[in-house]
Amino acid sequence: MADKDVEEKKIVIDKKAVHFGAGNIGRGFVAEFLHKSGYEVVFCDVMESIIEKLQRNKSYEVIQVGAEGNTTSTIEDYRAINSKTHEADVINEITTADVVTCSVGPNVLKFIAPVIAKGIDARPNEATPIAVIACENAIGATDTLANYIKHEDNTPGHRLEDHHERARYANSAIDRIVPAQKDPESLDVKLEQFFEWIVDETPFKDHAVPPIEGVRWEPNLVPFIERKLFTVNTGHAAAAYHGYFLKKTTVYDAMQDPQIVNEVRRALSETSSLIVGKHEVEKQEQEEYVEKILVRISNPYLEDKVERVGRAPLRKLSRKERFIGPAAELAEEGKEFSALLDAAEMAFRFQNVEGDDESVELAKIMAGNSPEEVVEKVCGLTTKDKIFPQVVEVVKKVQADA
Repeated sequence: MADKDVEEKKIVIDKKAVHFGAGNIGRGFVAEFLHKSGYEVVFCDVMESIIEKLQRNKSYEVIQVGAEGNTTSTIEDYRAINSKTHEADVINEITTADVVTCSVGPNVLKFIAPVIAKGIDARPNEATPIAVIACENAIGATDTLANYIKHEDNTPGHRLEDHHERARYANSAIDRIVPAQKDPESLDVKLEQFFEWIVDETPFKDHAVPPIEGVRWEPNLVPFIERKLFTVNTGHAAAAYHGYFLKKTTVYDAMQDPQIVNEVRRALSETSSLIVGKHEVEKQEQEEYVEKILVRISNPYLEDKVERVGRAPLRKLSRKERFIGPAAELAEEGKEFSALLDAAEMAFRFQNVEGDDESVELAKIMAGNSPEEVVEKVCGLTTKDKIFPQVVEVVKKVQADA
C-alpha cells in the first residue's frame, strides 16, 4: 500500500490558537486543522516529556490511513509550553490568541479552567472575543468548561458582566477514530481518514465565526452530538467490551466475529430508533450512517486494542453516556433497549484491567456495594427511572459471576 504524496501547500500563518492537551487527538486532529487554517498552534500540557519533544522538534507528521492508501500532512509552526511550570507564559499567550481549544478529557476541564480564566480576564474588551471550543467526547463540554472558568474561584463576580466581550464559548462535536500509536515515543500520529468537527455557530451572531478549515458550523448541535455519541461511541465501545469478554485482541478482531457484529448491530438498531424519533432524522439516512460506522470501527489499519477503547468504564456507564443515556430514554418511551443493557453488562465486567484506573475503581465499587447502590453510584440512576430495575438485575448477574 503506497503512501500518497505529502502535502506541499504553502500555509500562511497569521492567527494564533492555544490548545490544551498535546496528546494524539490534540496533535493529530485539532492541531492539524488549525495549522491548515493558518493558525500558529501553542500546545499547553503538564506532561513534561511530550512538551520537551515538541520543543525539540520543528515538525511532525499526521498520517491518515484507509483502504485506498495513506495521506500524510506535515505540521509545523507550533510552540509548546509546560502549563504546570510556566503558567504565566500560558496566560500571556491567551491574552493575544484568537482561539482556545482543548482535548484533555472531560474530567480534566476543571484543572485547565483557572489558567484560561486568567488569560481571558487579561484580554482587552475592544479586542475580538476569543473563541473557546472544547473538543471532548462529551455532551456540552464547552459549557462545562465555561462554568468552571466563570466560577467565583476563577473569575471575580464583578468581571462577569462584560465577560462576553472577552470570550465566546461554542460547544462542539468531534468524530474521528485515533487509535493507540505503535511508537508512543514519536510525535507522529496515525488516524482514520474520516472526520467530522461540528461547532455551534450561535455564540458568534455578532462576530464572524473563527476561520477553521474542516469545521461545519451549525445552529443546533444536539442532534449531531447525540447521533455521534449514540452511534459511533456506542458501537465502538460495544465492540470493545464484547470483544474483551470474548478475549479478542483488537476491535478489528472483534468485528470479524459474527456474534459480536450482531450485538453491535442490535445496540445501534436501538439507538437509531431513538435518534430517528427524537431528532426527526430520516430512517434511511440513519441506517446509512450506521453502516458507515460499522465499516469505520472495522478498519484493519487502525489496530485499536479492546483494552484501550474500553478504558474508563465508569464514565462510559454514566447517566448521559453511550449505553445508559439512550437506554434510559428508550425505557421511558416503552421501546426496546435490551442490546444496550447487554453492552452495559460487558462494560460492568471490564474490571481490574491493567493500566486503567477506572476499571480498578469499578471492581471496588462492585465488590463493596449492593446492586442498587452500584447503579446509583456508577450510572446516576434512581428508583424513579423506569430502567432502574433492569440495570440492577444486570449488576446482580455480574456480581454473582464474580
